[in-house]
Amino acid sequence: MKLDDVQRIAHLSRLELSQAEAEALLPQLQAVFSLVEEMLAVDTSGLEPLAHPILFLRELAQPLRADQVTESDHRTENMQSAPAQQEGYFLVPRVIE
Repeated sequence: MKLDDVQRIAHLSRLELSQAEAEALLPQLQAVFSLVEEMLAVDTSGLEPLAHPILFLRELAQPLRADQVTESDHRTENMQSAPAQQEGYFLVPRVIE
């Protein structure tokens, strides 16, 4: 990775970087890309993907709570304070034309 690459990435990201900022960022980006190259070098062909990486460490994994409805529908009460509504939805002024 060169300084031109940093400027190109900044341009694609819509960031304005001074020459000094780009020079300071270059070693950091090189370290990130070096780490990515190391991870890509690992053979993972026989491994099954995990839903979440922490699940690999069972002693750190937190149990998930049961997915249960704990609140009832309060739409009618909530809609009473709406200045404008239609078919159970709040109406708001258009902000994008």
